[in-house]
Formats: sequence, C-alpha cells, structure tokens
Amino acid sequence: MKISEIKQALAEVEAVNFRLPTGEYLPAHFHVTEVGLVSKHFIDCGGVERRETVANFQLWEAGDYDHRLAPQKFLHILDLSQRILGSEDLEIEVEYQQATIGKFGLTRDGNDFVLTQKQTACLAQHACGIPDAAFALPQLQVAGCAPGGGCC
Repeated sequence: MKISEIKQALAEVEAVNFRLPTGEYLPAHFHVTEVGLVSKHFIDCGGVERRETVANFQLWEAGDYDHRLAPQKFLHILDLSQRILGSEDLEIEVEYQQATIGKFGLTRDGNDFVLTQKQTACLAQHACGIPDAAFALPQLQVAGCAPGGGCC
C-alpha cells in the first residue's frame, strides 16, 4: 500500500483497525508512534549497488485502554509527516512489536488495514550458484494436476 492509498482509505473508514497476518486484530488502543522515511543503500550478493526507500509506520500499544486513533487524527499525522516523507508516493512498511520488532507490508481488506508478511529474497540469483529450481513455487497436486501438465 502506498501513502496515497492509505490517505484515501482513511477518508472512507469510520475506525482504524489493523489486523495481523494471523487474523488477530491489534488492540483498539494502539498508537502510531512514528511515521518516518527509511532509506536503505546496499550491495546485493552479486555486487549490484541498490537503494530502497519506504515510508515507515511504527505501531505501539500501551496501557491506556481508552485511547482510540480516529481516521482524521491519523490523516493529520500523515499531513505533518509530509515534510519528512516528501511528495513521492512511497510504499508503506509497518513496524509492530511482538517477540521482536516485526516488519510488515500493508494492504486493505474492506474497512481493515492488514499487516502482510514480508520475505527475504536473493536479488542476484544468477550470482549465488543456486539452481533456478530452488526458487520455484512449491509443487501443486490439485485434482491430478502436476506442474507442466497444462491443467494448472
């Protein structure tokens, strides 16, 4: 989800609800403690220099059980963050504390914002010496279908 998409969604919803990939909801008393710009400048294992920039939201909960973040307040926070984020329509990454700080993607499902799992990946598969088959999707066995059989 991009900044423009969450702004549009916040204008349409009556409450801000975040759901974890497990289906559990974040407690209704969560806070958005940070909206920031995260830039990553790195070299992949193939020696290619890369840059990645995302808008980062940090979600947190405290013992203030009566706290509720209204959509209008969240929009106000996003407006204030414009001077940090700039005008680029960035992808959003969400941090949320569990056993350790988790990093999630973000999507929308109806009136809910859903934290999505993020995965690591090799960006230079050709340089790793790992066969292409190691990156293939799991084999599907549905109603007698097999990969390459033309029915899947």
